[in-house]
Amino acid sequence: MMKKNVIVSLADANYFPLLNELIDSIKIFKESEYLAICILDAGLTEGQKKILLNKVDEIKSAEWDIEVPAFKVLGKEWLKSQVSRAFLPNYFPNYEKYLWIDCDAWVNDWNAVDLYFKACENGKLGITQTIGPGYKIMSKVNWLFGKIALIKSQNFKHAVKSKIGLSKARKLAFAPHINIGVFSLEKNSPGWKSWQKNLEQTLKSGNVFGSEGLAINMSVYIDDLETEFLPLNCNWIASNLKPKFDESQNTFVEPFLPNYKIGIMHLAAGIWEGDRDMRLDKEVKTKILSLQNKPLSKSLRFGVN
Repeated sequence: MMKKNVIVSLADANYFPLLNELIDSIKIFKESEYLAICILDAGLTEGQKKILLNKVDEIKSAEWDIEVPAFKVLGKEWLKSQVSRAFLPNYFPNYEKYLWIDCDAWVNDWNAVDLYFKACENGKLGITQTIGPGYKIMSKVNWLFGKIALIKSQNFKHAVKSKIGLSKARKLAFAPHINIGVFSLEKNSPGWKSWQKNLEQTLKSGNVFGSEGLAINMSVYIDDLETEFLPLNCNWIASNLKPKFDESQNTFVEPFLPNYKIGIMHLAAGIWEGDRDMRLDKEVKTKILSLQNKPLSKSLRFGVN
């Protein structure tokens, strides 16, 4: 069967357990039979790749598609994810639509997958902004002399450090940040070229980590790449806002009415208990509430109670 759509992720050896859980979370849905799963290898062991090859369609080694000085990398091969995901059609050219999901995320509701593949039709970018009901203010301002302010938004900070120019940085200053951990694009979308162009610029002066996120924000807010903004539950970043748990349906849901089901749970930035990160320690649990506001202690990882 010829598969037209593909889900792609990347991991190194340390994040293999999370990658393995992501793949399992995809494959429990019958609909997954009709799409491919491809993996970019950024330091997996031979044993880990052997396990994955029984579950996925292709594994290819991630490369530095844009040259990055060695001192910026310092042996962190996983940083290739900050570059290679902007070049997915080069790695896996036989597909029409690409859905990237970070390995520290997992699929809880297939509707989110369907939405991403629908969102990227006609060359658009399918993506989610990290702002919504219950979110705290995402930008910080230091007030000077009552009326003058120093802006400290995530976009503005990265933009200034990357030396993209003050006028561009100002356009990004208060734009809702776009998280690049889950996105969709068609093979022939102009979004790839726009993103790659911006990424070349952000990598020159800025840090490698976060460069691809800044670049896609530039594509959307400066280059005016046509974008389909998807609901927050399509990329639920639990470190920003914890979900609730619907005990009757045995599933995670948004904490506010109408308590939509979480589509893709994303553990970006980690869920920390003391110095332990849930992404690296399956024993870590966090306090959340049930729909009846009953205190619960739960793991937010796939398949862990």
